[in-house]
Amino acid sequence: MEFKGKNILVTGGSRGIGAAVARAFAERGGRVAVTYLQAAKAAEDLINELPGEDHFAIQCPMENPEAIRRLINTVAKRFGRLDVVINNAGIYEGHPIDKVSYAEWQQSWEKSLQVNLQGPANVCYCAAQYMIMQKGGRIINISSRGAFRGEPNHPAYGAAKAGLNAMSQSLAQALGKYNIFVGVVAPGFVATDMARSILEGPEGEAIKAQSPLQRVARPEEIANAVLFMATEGTDYMTGAILDINGASYLRS
Repeated sequence: MEFKGKNILVTGGSRGIGAAVARAFAERGGRVAVTYLQAAKAAEDLINELPGEDHFAIQCPMENPEAIRRLINTVAKRFGRLDVVINNAGIYEGHPIDKVSYAEWQQSWEKSLQVNLQGPANVCYCAAQYMIMQKGGRIINISSRGAFRGEPNHPAYGAAKAGLNAMSQSLAQALGKYNIFVGVVAPGFVATDMARSILEGPEGEAIKAQSPLQRVARPEEIANAVLFMATEGTDYMTGAILDINGASYLRS
């Protein structure tokens, strides 16, 4: 899993899974661009600590289609080529159907679908235009166990991730003829800032106990799966969804 000379974009790369993925690519020779929404300092700190040169951070709200178009153009022009795109940016907002107002319900669904599904779809579209011209590339979308297991308090998140799975498999079929790989990594709970409040709350121990390993994943473990999918020689895995959830939810 070496990426010397490869150019990688990681959305939502300032912390958590995204930061772990960015580090892993940089440690293996890749040049990395990461996006952030508000955590500018965290993103810049990450860039400064990455081994290698020419890494950079760029702000991009995933619900803004024009911002995404500018993002992909900027990264492709600055690097000269776009080899790997990791769609990681996302939100996880609670909106239990028996506790929120109808207005809150609407707001949560609109925002979650924009950020967790429409945004990645737009990244895929814009990146694919460059990859088609290049005659190759790799897109790896970060989904979730919740797409299969359900998200009772975060139903829009679960629905968006299920849509991301379906979209990824559709694009794997559509883009294969251009030598463009599209795959999915679907983690369970991961020890990130986004999940901290839940893992440190009253549900935390029960969530850890869902896995026979009695813990949740480390961000680096998800990064390893992403690296594997991004490695040359895994082309026939295009369209695959890798479950990385510590056997907390099994499907066949």
